[in-house]
Amino acid sequence: MAETEALLKLQEEFRMQNKSVFILGASGETNRVLLKEILEQGLFSKVTLIGRRKLTLDEEAYKNVNQEVVDFEKLDDYASAFQGHDVGFCCLGTARKKAGAEGFVRVDCDYVLKSAELAKSGGCKHFNLFSSKGADKSSNFLYLQVKGEVEARVEELKFDRYSIFRPGFFSSLPESWTSGHSVPVITVVRAMLNNAVRPSDAKKELLDNKAIHDLRRADDPLKP
Repeated sequence: MAETEALLKLQEEFRMQNKSVFILGASGETNRVLLKEILEQGLFSKVTLIGRRKLTLDEEAYKNVNQEVVDFEKLDDYASAFQGHDVGFCCLGTARKKAGAEGFVRVDCDYVLKSAELAKSGGCKHFNLFSSKGADKSSNFLYLQVKGEVEARVEELKFDRYSIFRPGFFSSLPESWTSGHSVPVITVVRAMLNNAVRPSDAKKELLDNKAIHDLRRADDPLKP
């Protein structure tokens, strides 16, 4: 319970800082859950979605959400969309099966890196990257190689704080699933937000399944 109370205090202190946040690629499942949690927790004074199309957000809770529609092939033309955000969450990605090898690299590498560069230039202090368990730029598997390469190249941008989340991931599994194997979407999202409100002197944070589960338990100690 003490850990939960400490988290509540951190959340309140964070709200008082009136920070702005952007979510990149908001049409994906992870980002939709992330947006919902951000709004429910009221952590940020300004919330912006950056994506290839405008989302239909009918509920009253979404009325103050800003939407920036960009062409990811011409991101330099949309630098203003990345201006003035304190915190950024990047969960942008596609499946190789869906996009092909070239399309996968284009989205998961090129788009992510250019977005990170614009965010850094626009004043973003804390960049959160949704990566993958096993990410390794020297891997023989294209997916893990690209994820590892992106992690390394974003680090070179030298954000004040850079948090990498590497879940093993199957969203349909329950939260009680063994932490060493998989993490449901809601667990990752709440871990991301719990981590964001915690002050940190670390320039880079690498959070695997265990760390993600530990962060998630802070708001519900009864969770396995």
